[in-house]
Amino acid sequence: MNIKQFRYSTDNFGYLVYGKQLAGAIDGGAADAILDFIADKGLSLKWVTNTHTHADHTTGNKALVAASGAEYLDGAALRRDRIIELEDVKIDVYQTPGHTKDSVTFGLGNTLITGDTLFNGTIGNCFSGDLKGFFHSIKMLMAFPAETVIYAGHDYVQESLAFAKILEPDNRDIDHFLKTYDPAHVRSTLQDEFKINPYLRFNEEKVVLMLKAKGLRVASEYERWESVYSIE
Repeated sequence: MNIKQFRYSTDNFGYLVYGKQLAGAIDGGAADAILDFIADKGLSLKWVTNTHTHADHTTGNKALVAASGAEYLDGAALRRDRIIELEDVKIDVYQTPGHTKDSVTFGLGNTLITGDTLFNGTIGNCFSGDLKGFFHSIKMLMAFPAETVIYAGHDYVQESLAFAKILEPDNRDIDHFLKTYDPAHVRSTLQDEFKINPYLRFNEEKVVLMLKAKGLRVASEYERWESVYSIE
């Protein structure tokens, strides 16, 4: 099974998951480019779905469904089934509330499509108001294997790592990641995130010491994570 990343608007990403004959679109805002790709590859679009229902992620849904006759899988279907199938391959649907109440992450092989839950170098805003729920979603994603590839909903790499560098000015892994960053194909591994993403580094000694130096509470994992979140 293959995954194709599509950039649209300024920094949004959508994804096409496809096999030999069938494809599925996730956050398909780049509808024209996706339809062109499908036509060029001789594929049929089986379904269209989203990581969450913010308008910048759902903007391509109607065009894709109208042009292809694909099935639209809404949040209720994702919560009910927890799995999407494509050419006998199962794509897992993980409930990852926090950015929004309906946020989900799609898991395919060694890849996660995380929407606005986990970005490359940062995490999303907590528009749901459920910061503790968001913490548990991030902790769940942190439990995946280190080699897991993270495909996010936006390209916030430059801005995010500028903030991370303020927190950890001596972190050379941030500099290395920026040197290898390719805006034409934006991704990271979970291991990368453990090295550069302050929201996944709340147990690192340097981060704990930084929080203590700011006079912030660091008694528990959640309090450390909440403190890092609050700094920005």
